[in-house]
Amino acid sequence: ACVMFTSGSTGRPKGILSSHRNLTSTVTGQTYCTFGPGETFLQCSPVSWDAFSLEFWGALLHGGTTVLQPGQRPEPALIAHLTPHHHITMLQLSSSLFNYLTDEHPTTFTTTHTVYTGGEPASPTHIHTLQQHHPHLTITNGYGPAESLGFTTTHTIPQPTTNNPTTQPTPIGTPLTNKHAYILDHHLQPVPPGTTGELYLTGHGIAHGYLTQPTTTATRFTPNPYGPPGTRLYRTGDQAHWDTHGNLHYTGRTDTQIKIRGFRIEPTEIENTLTTHPHITQATTTHTNNQLTAHITTTPNTTTTPHDIRTYLRQHLPDHLIPTHITTHHQLPLTPNGKIDKRALSRFAAPPAEEGGRTAGTPLEEIVCALFAEVLDLAEPPSAEADFFTLGGHSLLAAKLANR
Repeated sequence: ACVMFTSGSTGRPKGILSSHRNLTSTVTGQTYCTFGPGETFLQCSPVSWDAFSLEFWGALLHGGTTVLQPGQRPEPALIAHLTPHHHITMLQLSSSLFNYLTDEHPTTFTTTHTVYTGGEPASPTHIHTLQQHHPHLTITNGYGPAESLGFTTTHTIPQPTTNNPTTQPTPIGTPLTNKHAYILDHHLQPVPPGTTGELYLTGHGIAHGYLTQPTTTATRFTPNPYGPPGTRLYRTGDQAHWDTHGNLHYTGRTDTQIKIRGFRIEPTEIENTLTTHPHITQATTTHTNNQLTAHITTTPNTTTTPHDIRTYLRQHLPDHLIPTHITTHHQLPLTPNGKIDKRALSRFAAPPAEEGGRTAGTPLEEIVCALFAEVLDLAEPPSAEADFFTLGGHSLLAAKLANR
């Protein structure tokens, strides 16, 4: 029926061949969203992206109204204007866009009764803030690649029982009607609750494949050993696990794992932990020269320092997951689809590592600090109390340092 495109956040956008059944099964006969003639949806997703289908057809197929935002990318200020002006009842936003509107345009949500966030890990801090200011809102965290045509799992977030946001990552929930999810190991065997595996999807939302890419189609769409003959599984490339309540939790990508000092690192795990900090509003990570850099935005007038953030991270993560650099931004750059633009951030020069220790006090310490800077390619010598491995060192560089 149509060709939808991936967001392109992990590479070049791919055209996805979607059927009529893919569309109707996602927006009819479902309970995850309020459909009907009294609803007004805002279409703020690009028309070539799968999120457009809910905003456009989700309204029209049920006699509702859809308001078309001008242009081909979500504009926060325009969304903030159109939503109260047209009495929008349902908004669908990427997590980054959700966070930005919560911080900069909180009046956006005055008339809405349902808000969906997805595409990236949800921020517990922003969700809690929005629930505090707009208790009438139903906030749902959703998950679903374009290959499954929009939302495949959803989790409606309960109203808070305390004044403090949760420190636990938000689940991506349970599958929609006629859609199914499996967490499988490398042998395509199901894993028990609490065990991380790769997320596979099946059901009515699965696409025919990729436009003019038969090899990629054959790699990602495989026969379903757990369903009727002829059905297929879509291999998402995402890592997830079931909890004991039957909810899915997203833990990262299989193709974004990096290796630093012999440790396999999943950046999403770090980002999820950063967003549970009460003063961090957005977070992402980049990786260059065996060093992790965390890019964050913080609440206004906060006095939180990189040292404070590292102390917080060490309470929740092992040492090899602590970023070498922590950079604070006024605003993180976004892609045309409203996700954090990591490619733009990777061009930022990493700042000197923040150590806060004393300067070298003896000639020997001065020599050692200078050698640290030389071997680790630092702009200036670190403090006399700096940790070689925290600054990006590993076993081969340690051997090089010993030789010097």
